Amino acid sequence: MGRTKNDTIRGASRRSFLKTTVIGGTAATLAPLYPALGAAREIARPEPKPDIKAFELDEMTISDLQDGMKSGRFTARSLVEKYSARIDEIDKHGPSINSVLELNPDALSIADALDQERQLKGPRGSLHGIPVLIKDNIDTADRMMTTAGSLALVGSKPAKDSFVAERLRAAGAVILGKTNLSEWANIRSSHSTSGWSGRGGLTKNPYALDRNPCGSSSGTGAGISANLSAVGIGTETDGSIVCPSSSNGLAGIKPTVGLVSRGGIIPISHSQDGAGPMCRTVRDAAILLSALTGVDPRDSASNASQGKSFTDYAQFCDPNGLKGARIGVARKYFGFNDAVDALMEQSLDVMKKQGATLIDPADVETLGKFDESELLVFMYELKSDLNAYLAGLGPNSPVKTLKEIIDFNDRNREKEMPYFGQDLFLKAEAKGPLTEKAYLDALEKNHQLARTEGIDATMDKHHLDAMVAPTGGPAWITDLVNGDHVAGGSSNAAAVAGYPNVNVTAGFISGLPVGISFFGRAWSEPTLIRLAFAFEQATKARQSPRFLSTVGAG
Repeated sequence: MGRTKNDTIRGASRRSFLKTTVIGGTAATLAPLYPALGAAREIARPEPKPDIKAFELDEMTISDLQDGMKSGRFTARSLVEKYSARIDEIDKHGPSINSVLELNPDALSIADALDQERQLKGPRGSLHGIPVLIKDNIDTADRMMTTAGSLALVGSKPAKDSFVAERLRAAGAVILGKTNLSEWANIRSSHSTSGWSGRGGLTKNPYALDRNPCGSSSGTGAGISANLSAVGIGTETDGSIVCPSSSNGLAGIKPTVGLVSRGGIIPISHSQDGAGPMCRTVRDAAILLSALTGVDPRDSASNASQGKSFTDYAQFCDPNGLKGARIGVARKYFGFNDAVDALMEQSLDVMKKQGATLIDPADVETLGKFDESELLVFMYELKSDLNAYLAGLGPNSPVKTLKEIIDFNDRNREKEMPYFGQDLFLKAEAKGPLTEKAYLDALEKNHQLARTEGIDATMDKHHLDAMVAPTGGPAWITDLVNGDHVAGGSSNAAAVAGYPNVNVTAGFISGLPVGISFFGRAWSEPTLIRLAFAFEQATKARQSPRFLSTVGAG
């Protein structure tokens, strides 16, 4: 459903790479983060391009939009019209972020019906009439396609909504459109460029257009940060919610596996896949998560969420939520960038000033021991899960198996593989069934090392409420020739364990956002939301993007 390459491909070579590589170099300059600390230097912040007009809905929250609809200033229809016009203005023209693959042709009629319902019965809840963008690997049974960005699935229109789409519609949200992504959620090639798909082309980072939005939920990250919709949905297998949230200045929640059903979402790995909110504020992400939970017969993992989920995660948004918390500092995830380390030290100071107790270090001792087994599990589960998804599409599916996708890519090499190939698809196709010992052993190893001997052991040892680490570094320059230049990241332990992870903006380095991750035990979303919200309120770090051509450009 979504992966970055910072933790699942390079293994030992990645760890040595981190020791010598720094994104932006050690001379990267910290923007002022928390003025009261006075620890960072001011940098010149270029003005936005003059052709970017101010937008009425910039940085508006769900509550702002609901207040506007209640007062009559907005309607659901007017919100759809305004966001659609903005998408045309800056996503398809102007800076051309290229984050939205297609708009929902029924969005206006859906909005009209919701406006009428509001007048007659009142709103269903917090999401009534709120436009949402969803990633193009999430099924919708409407006039939009679901393609994972691949030309091989152009024309694929599932007969049934995904569980996520069902829940959004039931909550009264308007599915505004589908966002671009790293094709096949970044599982096709070990040399890919995040944010690129054969169907959609390249998505750009709205803070600096030559920088990468990270993947695989690239379009959702860039589009929501650029205020092209109220809120958005991404998916993650390892890093693909939290990394684009970090690189695009968003709050992103990667839930416990099973909290949000994967039914009707194009898969990578049933042991790690998940969908979750990507929003400009933690409260909006909590509101959106509230609509997505529930048991789904199509996803057996969702059975475990019974009695462990909430219908209102916004109740945990406590501005004093850091007071009394015991937070472990996962130091093994530090050290890849001096400027990021300095930003993290300021973030830790904020937590202490807000009343948290830091246990430093509090490392997951098994880090690095499940890199290869994680990828092996992916290869087995990708073949099995993707073939099952394609079979479920029925006779109208353009391709029926992973093998047919591989053949399609070979036949359409100029359009599908102009920059990178499909080595991971080939490895997956060579794997046998999920009954093979190699797969079963790798899966057991992952869970033992990431859960029992990993996050659980660390939290038990230090009596922790959560752990923190830098989500990643500032966005790298997009390179279609050599692929991604990822230096560091902290998503893998929570991803392999299937545990929750929340990113929130920590600050900016040379005008580029950098996030901090709060992660912990299974089903600990309430605690993580409480901590992330309190940190967000103490720092107010997010800045809206400026659509610069490059870092430092006017």
